[in-house]
Amino acid sequence: MREKNLPKKDKLLAIVGPTASGKSELAVSLAKKFNGEIISADSRQIYAGMDIGTGKVEGAWKKIRGRKIYVYKGVPHYCIDFLSPKKQFSAGLFQTETKNVINDILARGKLPILCGGTGHWIDAVVFGQKLPEVKPDSALRRKLEKFSPEKLFIRLQKLDPARAKNIDRFNKRRLIRALEIVISTGQPVPALNSKPSPYECLWLGLLWPQETLYKRIDLRLKERLLQGMAKEISQLHKKGLSWKKLFDFGLEYRYVGQYLQKKLTYDEMTEQLSYAIKHYAKRQMTWWKKNPEIHWLKKGLLAELLVKRFLR
Repeated sequence: MREKNLPKKDKLLAIVGPTASGKSELAVSLAKKFNGEIISADSRQIYAGMDIGTGKVEGAWKKIRGRKIYVYKGVPHYCIDFLSPKKQFSAGLFQTETKNVINDILARGKLPILCGGTGHWIDAVVFGQKLPEVKPDSALRRKLEKFSPEKLFIRLQKLDPARAKNIDRFNKRRLIRALEIVISTGQPVPALNSKPSPYECLWLGLLWPQETLYKRIDLRLKERLLQGMAKEISQLHKKGLSWKKLFDFGLEYRYVGQYLQKKLTYDEMTEQLSYAIKHYAKRQMTWWKKNPEIHWLKKGLLAELLVKRFLR
């Protein structure tokens, strides 16, 4: 409960949880019911052309209030489908952009809903973490590029154990960036929850029994392959994305890319990708379990009741 003398904070709803848990549809349902607009917090859904592989909602760009906005089921979505996959985007850029979007949504009397599975990005926004402003160091990157992901990960474990626990140990691009930050600043990235949130935030998390979640992951993977995920990834390569770049995007882009290069059979690809997605879901849950403010839910009805109480 907020103390009487403390200034009133702006309200923000955060919807989190592992991949394939149903976050996007819950966010849309709540947005429609409570006059909300959605900010996507997914480090891959920001990229245009990466649709099936990222599970991006099937929206369309529409002109609203003199600007183009991505709309799905009548609900505006921000920080989604706007950047070329050839370009880089960081947690710091996401934090800055999201703050501006939240302020705009609030100024129009609507509820900002932050929804996604990239825990580091969401926490950076909600807790207002001061992210180090470290410019790319091409000389250092060339030096680090010579090492394997395994060796880069071991080095990160020594320099910043907390970041190492939550990073994709096979993603060379992210490992190099993490090392670039810690080497340039001489210290680990500050703890995400090291200060109070600038928002009054209601955290909702979608929770499934592990066996059920794994079935949902496998079913979704089959659906995406039938929808043409391999064709989408092949087209990205034809448009100039290297296999290395696709590999660095991880999960679907990594394993389907290897299949398209004939490094894996179809069965090997689906088996290894299924395992990798489930391992990713475990890492996501490890991240979220550190946050005691999350209300873990199994049904959307309880979510509505919690939001209704939150907005009184």
